[in-house]
Formats: sequence, C-alpha cells, structure tokens
Amino acid sequence: MPLSTSRRLALLTSASLALLAGCGSSSDSADAESAPAKVPVVASTNVYGDIVRSIGADKVDVTSVISDPDQDPHSYEADTQNQLALSKAKVVVENGGGYDDFVDRMLKSGHNDSAQVINAVRVSGRTAPKGGELNEHVWYDFPTVARVADRISAALAKADPADAAAFSRNATAFKAGLTPLEAKEARIKKEHGGEAVAITEPVPLYMTEASGLVNRTPAAFSEAIEEGDDVSPHVLQESLALFGGRKVEVLVYNEQTSGPQTEKSEAAAKAAGIPVVPVTETLPKGEDYLGWMTANVDALASALAK
Repeated sequence: MPLSTSRRLALLTSASLALLAGCGSSSDSADAESAPAKVPVVASTNVYGDIVRSIGADKVDVTSVISDPDQDPHSYEADTQNQLALSKAKVVVENGGGYDDFVDRMLKSGHNDSAQVINAVRVSGRTAPKGGELNEHVWYDFPTVARVADRISAALAKADPADAAAFSRNATAFKAGLTPLEAKEARIKKEHGGEAVAITEPVPLYMTEASGLVNRTPAAFSEAIEEGDDVSPHVLQESLALFGGRKVEVLVYNEQTSGPQTEKSEAAAKAAGIPVVPVTETLPKGEDYLGWMTANVDALASALAK
C-alpha cells in the first residue's frame, strides 16, 4: 500500500531529526574531549576556596573542605571524598598555624607529594608574640590576603602555563578589591584610634588592630573560648565588667562558636547599650570574600559611630 504524502513527510522529518541528533552528540563528544582540563585545587575552607575561584575563574576545579559553619577546623576529621580530592590536587591552599592541620595529615596519607601547598600563615610572615600565642586567623589581615592571592596566581600558572596571564590579571583585580577595605580601616583608625573593644575570640583581631582599636578582653577568656575550654568564674567576671563599667565601645562576637559564656558577654553588652558586631570564621552562604569583608568592616565602623 503506497504511503500518503503526510506519512512520507513524517518519516523524513523523523529521520532528519535523528541524523541531527546523532551529529550533535558526536560534536558534543568531540568538544568535551577537546576541552582543556581544569586545575584541581583543594582549599581547607571556603574562604580560601572563594579566593582561588576569583583568580582561577573557569580554569580551576575547587574543593573547599570546610564550608559548613558548624564544622570546626581544629577538630575536623577527613572523609573519603575530601581525601580523594586532596590526593589528586595540583594546588592546595591551607591556613596553617595549627588551624587546619587535617590538610597536611590527608596529604601525607594520600601520598600527594607533588601538590603545590600554599600555607597562608607562612606567607604572612607572622609569628607568635613573646610570651603569647599566634593569632592564626590571617584571612582577616588584608595585606596577607593580597600576598596569598599572588601565591595562588603563581601556583596556578605553574600548573597551567597557558593561562598564566589570565591568572595574573585576575589576581590584580582581586587585590584591587582589597584596597577599599584597607582604606576603610584607615578611616576607622583616624576617627576612633585608641578606642577599646571586646572580643569573644581572636578571630577579628587583625581587622580591629588595623583599625587602631585596642582589645581589652582578658587573654584567658578569648583563648579558652577558642580552645573550647571553660572560662574560670574570676576571668568571666573580669570580662563581664568591661560592659557594666562601659570600658569598651563595641563587642565583636564570633557567632560560630557561641555558648553559655559568650552569650553572657553578648547579653551584658546589650544590657549596657554597647553595640555587638557579629563575625564568622567561614564564608557565609551566597557571599564572596570581598563582599563579606566589606560588610564586616562597615559593621564595625557603624557600631563605633553610634
């Protein structure tokens, strides 16, 4: 029985679509095979992961080990997925200073001796003060972050020489974004230099120090909170007295490690009418490093202006 015109057209159309689909699949496969491989990078936290993405753009594949605010880098235990990523990484960015020792442990167990490892604390050149402890939270120190950006650019260029110029341009653009932050700190220092602040942990100290502010919190209090230890009743009362006597202008509060003792500090500050500036250790969801730090510095300036 002869086919009708409409039936012949339908069959021809189906055949044509099948041919096009087949051609498209072949082309897509070829494109995928010809696409350059991305540089595998592992960052200990999403703070450094975001900086790597700012510099590497679409030329990098970044795994950030710590991205959940509930994860504590000091006590983090490796999982299989992160262990695998570290075993294949060409570039690794860690904070150092005892903050994220799990990175070195995983690199060793993964037998990845060829990875370029960038240790932010070593890049900073900072050391513990005489008789004191090193403040390892160097991502709040903008000059250090600029140097880390340069090291990331150089490491990516070594892993992917063809895109070295792009990495350099991106690093320059990223560092340009740090300049306004340092200018904001300088402005705070000019307007409020010498004024006293309290903290719950050393996390924001590089920012407050660059802003010319003096930390009045007993070291025994902030160090105990950082280590997860109990604060003695005497030290706690000494800390709370800062607010009752209005000896400080602002409380800078690490909201990722709140507990009964830090909550008492927050309550005492609010009761005394002292502004509380919340900060975090890891990058909040949906934000980038520069936007996050801009918000932190602006919040500090606004609190001091009240």
